[in-house]
Amino acid sequence: MPYATADDVQAVLGRALTPEEAGMVNRRLEQVERMIIRRIPDLADQITSGAIDQADVVDIEAEAVLRVVRNPEGLFSETDGTYGYQLDRETASGKLQILPEEWQTFGIRPSKMHMIVPNLVAPARRPMFGAGG
Repeated sequence: MPYATADDVQAVLGRALTPEEAGMVNRRLEQVERMIIRRIPDLADQITSGAIDQADVVDIEAEAVLRVVRNPEGLFSETDGTYGYQLDRETASGKLQILPEEWQTFGIRPSKMHMIVPNLVAPARRPMFGAGG
């Protein structure tokens, strides 16, 4: 069961959720909880021990879901004639995600991607037998 509730999301949103939004929020809260548990399997124990603040978990779950509520289609810019606006691509993706700085709140450093590139060296060419020169 998620630590955040639809009421937490609604409080951050600053308005009442529609019935459709409430259904989506509850489902998304369950999903974001599973995302956290995959990275922090002992989340409940860490909250109990005080290693992770439960209020931080509630805030991060609510914010992750709120990003989807605010922009479910993932639009990041729109133009109508001369008027246009643009949203931050990271927060306007439309997908449920926990941002790197939110993971850092839990004590998880962002993973750095490393690329291993083979350094292939062709074997030295041997002279062919019978070739005169």
